[in-house]
Amino acid sequence: MSFPKRENLQKKKRQLLIIVGSRNPVKINSTDAAFHQCFEDSFIVQGINVTSDVADQPVGDAETLQGALNRAENAKNAFPEADFWLGIEGGVDEDRHGMNAFAWVVVLDKADKIGKAKTSTFYLPEVISKLVKGGMELGKADDSFFNRENSKETDGAVGILTNGAVNRKTYYEQAIILALVPFMNAKIY
Repeated sequence: MSFPKRENLQKKKRQLLIIVGSRNPVKINSTDAAFHQCFEDSFIVQGINVTSDVADQPVGDAETLQGALNRAENAKNAFPEADFWLGIEGGVDEDRHGMNAFAWVVVLDKADKIGKAKTSTFYLPEVISKLVKGGMELGKADDSFFNRENSKETDGAVGILTNGAVNRKTYYEQAIILALVPFMNAKIY
């Protein structure tokens, strides 16, 4: 009697489907990279167009977080058969030092668990801040001032202003990993 080899006994893992509430390739790629760093499962990551239901350029933590939550929930409503839904929303805020930029990440799963995290923040130059205060979305302000096209789908303000030292993919990736903490530690969350 022969026994099957040990490798044949391993269960084949199913692919989990993650829906990102955006078609922005940077957001999709950072989600894919973050999930693969955190879990051994196999993932398919897809982006879909959904609304944030907040201003095109959210201002403040509350509106930006709400935009990320709305994107995750709208993605879940549009594609309920997925395993995870994710929303990423970039925002700005002002304090006595000037205007700063950041993003919120929200992750939902089928069990209604939620993970949230915020990227690091950085201050924008006054020339960009003025364009945003004048009603321009940050990505369009970057494109206008730096003579770029669709920078929010590539390096974004963070990549432009750091000369690529911090690219937009890794900027989002860290926040996505932090938003996944409740899912990586399910027994205590």
